[in-house]
Amino acid sequence: MAHPLRVGVKLSPQAVTIEDLRAVWRIADEGGFDHVWGFDHFAAIGGPPERPIYEGWTMLAAMAEATKRVRIGLLVTGATYRHPGALAKIATTVDHLSAGRLEFGIGSAWAENEHTMLGIPFYTVAERIRRMEEAIEVCKRLWTEERATFEGRYFHLEDAIHEPKPIQKPHPPIWVGGSGEQLTLRVTAKHADVWNPSGGGGDPEEAARLSAVLDERCQEVGRDPAAIRRSVQHRFDPADPAAFVARSGQFIERGFSEIIAQVSGPDPPRQADLLADKVLPELKS
Repeated sequence: MAHPLRVGVKLSPQAVTIEDLRAVWRIADEGGFDHVWGFDHFAAIGGPPERPIYEGWTMLAAMAEATKRVRIGLLVTGATYRHPGALAKIATTVDHLSAGRLEFGIGSAWAENEHTMLGIPFYTVAERIRRMEEAIEVCKRLWTEERATFEGRYFHLEDAIHEPKPIQKPHPPIWVGGSGEQLTLRVTAKHADVWNPSGGGGDPEEAARLSAVLDERCQEVGRDPAAIRRSVQHRFDPADPAAFVARSGQFIERGFSEIIAQVSGPDPPRQADLLADKVLPELKS
């Protein structure tokens, strides 16, 4: 691999208690994980949408204060949910709260029901991806320029002030989530430090194929493909830790250096403890 292996754990803030969230953050921080993750939704996904759910960036601010070492992030922020100027400021605040431990994950957003119920326009797939790219450009300018001016198709800045700048220079690492071969992977090639596939996340062969497409997009925009780390998130079954290790190994063999274990269901802290005790040492070895 072109990059060292890093392993994270993800507990989505839905259908879970605050106590369990805090416990998983603590285990991630003290148990040797490299990063710990939440997500960004306003209605529960993967089941009845009425289940309790907490807001992602508020969770990240709490994670920043509850941890000392582990890096923190959302896989991923929905680009349509917030004006990018506000998103950049929120991210900078979390970067300072965490003493420079933020990983900035962003995607084009896909949950139509969240947009409908909140009156947020649900644009076409192509427009959502184009808006995501402009949002990334706005954030990067605000994070790096003394006064930012930007004239895009969707967003505009005029001599915009953004102080303080993030602790991390030039800005927090940008993770782009998605697998669209023509648009999303081109945005990834231009802007991402880390790529996280969606549809290819469950299948090592498909993930490898998409990774090769990303290599092509990098060549088209004049960027070294090795500059972009490849990440994957897949579910952890506490009944079979060895299966997670084996599947992770298949991704690692294909050049994926960021492995995120998704815990869910009953007793997430026990699952995180099991990951720390049984899985993390195997992967790190």
